[in-house]
Amino acid sequence: MTAAAPNVAVVGCGYWGKNLVRNFKDLGALAAICDVDAERAAGLADAHDVPVRGFVEVLADPAISGVVIAAPAEQHATLTREALLAGKDVFVEKPLALQVSDAEALVTMARDAGRILMVGHLLQYHPAFLQLRAFVREGRLGRLQYIYSNRLNLGKVRREENILWSFAPHDLSMILSLVGTPPTSVNATGSYYLHKTIADVTTTHLSFLGGESAHVFVSWLHPFKEQKLVVVGDQGMAVFDDGEPWDSKLSLYPHRIEWREGMPVPEKADREPVPLTEDEPLKLECAHFLECMETRCTPRTDGAEGLAVLQVLDASERSSLRGSSSVNGTGSRSAFSGTGMPSRHSIRWG
Repeated sequence: MTAAAPNVAVVGCGYWGKNLVRNFKDLGALAAICDVDAERAAGLADAHDVPVRGFVEVLADPAISGVVIAAPAEQHATLTREALLAGKDVFVEKPLALQVSDAEALVTMARDAGRILMVGHLLQYHPAFLQLRAFVREGRLGRLQYIYSNRLNLGKVRREENILWSFAPHDLSMILSLVGTPPTSVNATGSYYLHKTIADVTTTHLSFLGGESAHVFVSWLHPFKEQKLVVVGDQGMAVFDDGEPWDSKLSLYPHRIEWREGMPVPEKADREPVPLTEDEPLKLECAHFLECMETRCTPRTDGAEGLAVLQVLDASERSSLRGSSSVNGTGSRSAFSGTGMPSRHSIRWG
């Protein structure tokens, strides 16, 4: 007997959730939507010809095999836990939880129950990043040396989370995927301009066991939008610039450093645009979740990957706010508190 195709309910249909509704509908897998805003839910339900259901009703329906969570971040852990307890596969938008201990419990719960747990780190499904990661793994850039990421814009300013937790998760996810190991240390700074306890600008520096280094610079007080990831290896460099058209989003720079008479001399080369197949990253991400539900394969951004990103976020927050502490300690995220002053501290991973 052939298993039924996966059906999902999207929980939370606001600013980002409506895009998930659209994609799962286009993929033929949308069974219901759920939102506390009855008017918004009714409008989306009419537009996509699906019913509005309550969360408890969704969990009790055996025909709904997966739950997609795009609710406010502070609800992620609770909603994910309830969905897993109900026997559902779960795709939850980032962050997986606001506390490391909650994320650890969710990862264990999903593993023990044999459920799919996937975290919405969207850029890991972007065709440009997938090609960049392939280049790194093939050795096209040689040995990785340094990675930096800028995610900058004027707004969208938030009050339920600071800039680190709003902008940085995608960049940290990409960096951890490229390096392949967790950082050995994290140093972070935070600056507060619009509100004395919510950082508007942060810079996070990461060091890795293999000698690689990275930094993530995020700000919602920037005069223009920039979303750029630069990867430097000893045999070449690459730039993923999501603000460029598709024919320029990913470029290789086969620059080299030659040593002549004991002096390093840059040997510059022309930029090489990388051809890409244009596709919506969110559609690819949603399709990946459905594929994992059908095949029971581990998602590219599974719960363990979401936990690893959360640990770095938590470490960065604590580094910026109050000083040295262990990344894998019991501390929890403090995005709603701060000193009002930028600071810099080093903390050790593990």
